[in-house]
Amino acid sequence: MNGPEAVAAFMFFGGTFWVLRPVAAAVAKRIAGEHRKPGMDPAERDEILSELQAVREEVAELAERMDFAERLLAKPRNG
Repeated sequence: MNGPEAVAAFMFFGGTFWVLRPVAAAVAKRIAGEHRKPGMDPAERDEILSELQAVREEVAELAERMDFAERLLAKPRNG
């Protein structure tokens, strides 16, 4: 193998290693079970759920207001 072929082979195998190394590391972590995040703190979970409920209530209120505005704009005007 001469110089340019050796360089090409080195670049090919080096590039392959460079691309596949993170994939292999991710597969190894998944097999080892490190990809799973630990459970959420119950207090934090309750806080997030209460904030989610508040957002749902706000969205419902905005939907009601939008329905009212659409009905008001759809009424024919007698002028």
